[in-house]
Amino acid sequence: PPTARAGACAPHLDMKVSLNWLREYVELPDDVPALCDLLTMAGVEVEGVETHGVTADQVVAAMIESFEPHPNADRLRVCRVNDGATEPRQIVCGAKNFQAGDIVPLARPGAVLPGDFAIKVGQLRGVESQGMLCAAQELGLPAGEDGLLILPAHTAVGTPLRELYPSDTVLTVEVTPNRPDLLSHVGMAREIAALSRKPLTVPAVHAADANGDGISVKLEVPGCPHYLARTIEGVEVGPSPAWLRQKLEAVGLRAINNIVDVANFVMMELGQPLHAFDAAQVAGGITVRPARSGEKLLALDGEEYTLTPDHLVVADERQALAIAGVTGGETSRTTGATTSVILESAWFAPSVIRRTARTLGLSSDSSYRFEREVDPAGVERASIRAAQLITEIAGGQVTGVTEAGQAEAEGRLVSLRAGRCGAVAGTEIPVERIAEILGGLGLTGTPDGWRVPRYRPDLTREIDLIEEVIRVFGIENIPARRSGHYVESSAADRTHDRATALRQALAASGFYECRNVSLISAREAQENPLASADLLPLKHPMSEDQTILRPDLLPGLLRVLAHNLRAGEKSLRLCEIGRVFRGSGVEETLHLALAMTGRLTPPGWNTPEDKLADFHDLKGILHSLGLPDLQFQAAADALPLAAEIRALGRTIGQIGQIAPARARGMDATAPVLVAELDLSVLFSSKSRPRKHREIVKFPAVTRDIALLLPVKVGHDVIEKAILSAREKLLEKVELFDVFADPAGEKVPAGQRSLAYSLTYRASDRTLTADEVTRAHSRVKDTLRQRLKTVAEVEFREGPSSL
Repeated sequence: PPTARAGACAPHLDMKVSLNWLREYVELPDDVPALCDLLTMAGVEVEGVETHGVTADQVVAAMIESFEPHPNADRLRVCRVNDGATEPRQIVCGAKNFQAGDIVPLARPGAVLPGDFAIKVGQLRGVESQGMLCAAQELGLPAGEDGLLILPAHTAVGTPLRELYPSDTVLTVEVTPNRPDLLSHVGMAREIAALSRKPLTVPAVHAADANGDGISVKLEVPGCPHYLARTIEGVEVGPSPAWLRQKLEAVGLRAINNIVDVANFVMMELGQPLHAFDAAQVAGGITVRPARSGEKLLALDGEEYTLTPDHLVVADERQALAIAGVTGGETSRTTGATTSVILESAWFAPSVIRRTARTLGLSSDSSYRFEREVDPAGVERASIRAAQLITEIAGGQVTGVTEAGQAEAEGRLVSLRAGRCGAVAGTEIPVERIAEILGGLGLTGTPDGWRVPRYRPDLTREIDLIEEVIRVFGIENIPARRSGHYVESSAADRTHDRATALRQALAASGFYECRNVSLISAREAQENPLASADLLPLKHPMSEDQTILRPDLLPGLLRVLAHNLRAGEKSLRLCEIGRVFRGSGVEETLHLALAMTGRLTPPGWNTPEDKLADFHDLKGILHSLGLPDLQFQAAADALPLAAEIRALGRTIGQIGQIAPARARGMDATAPVLVAELDLSVLFSSKSRPRKHREIVKFPAVTRDIALLLPVKVGHDVIEKAILSAREKLLEKVELFDVFADPAGEKVPAGQRSLAYSLTYRASDRTLTADEVTRAHSRVKDTLRQRLKTVAEVEFREGPSSL
């Protein structure tokens, strides 16, 4: 819908800068990349570069004198077109939106349109076509209505389209919240002038004398300390001239009418939002007041907003006319019937406008600038500039000016020591250059310091001025004189390094890393197969799926696993390293979680067996990660197969297989194995230095031994008993066979046979049979003594080999 509020359409979160417009105020570098580098190196990031307008030669305005149906095609027409040449041209065209007498763009033979589309004389269904009539998008212009681009009726035939739609480059610049001065072309020109040491030329403004008193204005809230209203009578509302439309369209604003367009133009030029009311729709005077509870306003976007006393409105004696600083109202907008306007220019407190925009969910180019604080000194300047342009373009004269209140326009005084500037920069910057830089940015030197203009609210301390000097002087111009000092790594550094090494090891084992959000649902917390207590619920959750800070990583990891299984991926290895949260003890700790299912190796011609990963495979992966002193101890758990993970004398996690029923519910076709352990415990210990040793040159001797033991005696008990002998020649202990007979025929019921291979080796010689026998006997004696308290042990010797 039409808008009288500057930028009441979709807001520009970035500043669009037209280089054609910018050149009116400052001399720019020779090419666009140089300008982009200049701004980016100074901290003003250029996010995008676009080219607008017509760049092609041989494209001119032409009149369609007549047309007739194509003899061989129902959808084509044969047009007789006058482009200023001696003879009219014959053009075959498929558009339907033109009439005889319309002025349209004609691409003559030899023209090259965007996309390297060359125009030449050709045959269309047997009829010669001496060029092409063009739509807007075919010329690289913003898309308009379907069909040809219809030019204004007064356009002279033969006028090159490059003159009507001159080529322009538009930069999209990211403006940080602390730099509201860059939200205008004059502000951006000031920045470029300071960086490039070029003169700045700003448009001159001269106030026209008012013939009478202006409309009465009352300010009832501190959120609007300054309000300026200019009454302009005798205006004629209509389309804006081409130069004004082109400037607005270049920066993404839609041309509406000459009054609104001037307001938008001045906002983009000087950074001060303006608003124009139809004076005939304003009853009595203007009051800036809080909205009444339940008060409604039909805004320019066609939506009706219900207001509260927290919102600020501009009202007359009857109703609210506009939401202050955000958008205007439909009832007081300027239309073709408007003959008198009231031009508003004001300074609104940023916090008030920000609260209004957020609570209403309504943002505009106007509110975007007010929220970041506009220049109080610009209120009058922008009002005068807009009044000048309105009287030039729309006629009329200023008949009254009313000013209410006065915002503090004088900026703060900040001291700056030249010696301090050089010390911070690391190089001496001449005092004259410092003065040139700060003066170019709009600061004024005084005997007591530098007066900072109000359009730079970010400059409050000496270090801020030093930063500006260094930024404009150029970091690249400061020589590097000192290398970095050695800083001992902190605990956080060591944790990061260990976690990175762990990720690399997991990736080498075929695991994919997941990153889940730290919030889960209560249901997920209860379904966790390795669940922990001490949950931390949110007081104000945003949704039912995110009500609890995750106490473990497995719920999120299993959710990802199930999603991929249902998508058809049957073999998966997933891991996550992240923080978990508990309600007691250490509330935030770093955990590692693993989940795997499916084949142990990828299918291939040399892996015909469909070997599925099992509990021992996951256990082996944990061993391969290089985590210190990992031990596994059987645990009574809800899982079919589970063990506690211990290290450094304490339990740090669990490993196991989830219940088959739940695995089937996830569409798993193989066992789902999971593990989770507390890395904070492991990372808190000092990392052990890696030890390297020479490859042993002498052969090993292997002796086998089998033990008949009750089933309750686990492998870990036997292994510890063997190693407790501290036999120097014993190099390796390996379990290679477990046998049990539930029927009790070969092995008594309740017992099982465990067969071990013991490897002996000396690093300096070849062992003799007697040495191996004595060492093996010592191990057996120790094993017998240690296991005597657990169960009766029967030893069976196996063969030895050299």
